[in-house]
Amino acid sequence: MIYERLVRPLLFALDPETAHHFALAFLRTAGPLLSKPPDTLSPVSAFGLNFRHRIGLAAGLDKNGIALPAWEALGFSFVEIGTVTAQAQPGNPRPRIFRYPKERALINRLGFNNDGAEVIANRLAHLRERGSWPGIPVGINIGKSRITPIEHAVEDYLFSFRKLQAQADYVALNISSPNTPGLRELQGSQRLDELLRAINAERANLPVLVKIAPDLEPAALDELVSVCKSNNISGIIATNTTLDHSAIARDEEGGLSGAPLQKKSTAIIRQIATKTKIPIIGCGGIFDADSAREKIEAGATLLQIYTGFIFRGPKLVHELAKL
Repeated sequence: MIYERLVRPLLFALDPETAHHFALAFLRTAGPLLSKPPDTLSPVSAFGLNFRHRIGLAAGLDKNGIALPAWEALGFSFVEIGTVTAQAQPGNPRPRIFRYPKERALINRLGFNNDGAEVIANRLAHLRERGSWPGIPVGINIGKSRITPIEHAVEDYLFSFRKLQAQADYVALNISSPNTPGLRELQGSQRLDELLRAINAERANLPVLVKIAPDLEPAALDELVSVCKSNNISGIIATNTTLDHSAIARDEEGGLSGAPLQKKSTAIIRQIATKTKIPIIGCGGIFDADSAREKIEAGATLLQIYTGFIFRGPKLVHELAKL
């Protein structure tokens, strides 16, 4: 209640990106001082990893992996950092995050702003050396650098994968952000197969997941799932943000997340679950136990939250950890 009554109004009084950086700076400083929560009684196993419960932090909130100890202290059972690209990049011009409190939604067009694979890999290695590594699985989400032509995307992903794999409990391939031109072309069967074959040649036993868009047509989704199956992909994250802004009156360019995405992402999960036994991480519009349970019943093994956490804070994590 402290978050919703006191902290959120203060943060929402700021520009969204300023609030984002302020919160991360606080968590980076306070994280090592926060006590770790006790283990819950709802353990889950997926793609060779063990989780205290189903709820993790989605990629995008801690892009550069600067606040890892804090996420465990706030109750998450796993955290996914990124999206990380081979080249450091500033992202799109500000403003690039927009709040819609009435609709419980966000639109972002950040454009993979991050410090780059090499810098982030070194940061994570130093965190391990200092003994500050969290006791929960850490996933690293990687994507294509904006300056890299789609024809050279495989080499770009491989550079990031090679730099970061030693620090990851799993790697997620982001092929679905709407904010990097041409990126979603990688969801096509030919390009995706080429990417996955290249990653498979490097991955050893590291779990590799694919993060997909909620805007795929059924036939295209079936093809994508087939390619993932044939390449022994460990999991599918469903879904990224949507380009369907029909629920928003005051529109902005970018990917929409939050409550309006709930049903669309659940439908994608349900279709995937009818085609494969590959574990699914459900993401999109999770704000309470009912919306989380909807995704579990559709076929999700694990869940990730982002926008719901922005609106409801740590209370949401603890509420959902009981599922």
